[in-house]
Amino acid sequence: MFIITGATGRTGAIAAATLLAAGKKVRVVVRDAAKAEGLKARGAEVFVADLTDQAALARALRGAEGVFLISPPDVTSNDFIGERKQLTQQQVATLAAEKVPHVVLLSSIGAQLPSGTGPIVSVYNVEQQLRASGIPSTFVRAGYFVENWAAVLQPVKADGVLPSFLPADLRIPAVSTVDIGKTLAQALLDGPRAVRVVELSGPSDVSANDVASAFSRILSKPINVAQAPLEAVVPTFKSFGVSENVAGLYREMYEAFAQRRISPEPGEHVRGTTSLEVTLRALVG
Repeated sequence: MFIITGATGRTGAIAAATLLAAGKKVRVVVRDAAKAEGLKARGAEVFVADLTDQAALARALRGAEGVFLISPPDVTSNDFIGERKQLTQQQVATLAAEKVPHVVLLSSIGAQLPSGTGPIVSVYNVEQQLRASGIPSTFVRAGYFVENWAAVLQPVKADGVLPSFLPADLRIPAVSTVDIGKTLAQALLDGPRAVRVVELSGPSDVSANDVASAFSRILSKPINVAQAPLEAVVPTFKSFGVSENVAGLYREMYEAFAQRRISPEPGEHVRGTTSLEVTLRALVG
């Protein structure tokens, strides 16, 4: 039995569907059973639990062959890194107590760095907690989600402008959630190998200019990058209801990308097959 947490999210849903298509038994752990009806119809067992409830999580883990672990962020937190570290330590302790044979963690590019990477530090902490626990673990360090560009669809469509906090010509590893979900599923199928790190990106690294060019082809009109200053990150994110603490972490992350401090480690590197344009077309609809 494979256990999928966050199964109603984009990556978890794809991982669960991929495993079900392979004929595997899957238990999806969700907070709202109604949102998992599609997976239930495909044969998944639905288990309702809040991942902050360790007793419920322990019950959900029983009989696991492998577990996909994700901890959805609280973007309103005033101490995101500290609160997340405390929660994930509790979750790792529960995984260890239940003697889970293999954990697959959705991590991030740059998770080898202990500081200076904004919210990515939270998955650095989980990686270290899992290493210390001795649980056989696979860390899938995904590049920048291509779907993040959905946040600026309105000005792209209406004004022909692609706002970006990243330098327009900076190419970084980026990957679609389809490829992330499939890679997570394959990591579970591969089974435990002590500690394994998979650096995951798309078919090619991409820049904001590349994204603008792809949107231009999709929408059949010119799209130009409007590079915003880093000073605008915090007020922009706060306007979306994000706390000042979390907004500041995102500013730190964008700065780290711009300074090329966030990059994959040497080692196992997997490239997905879903192109930038295919993913953006799906966003446009």
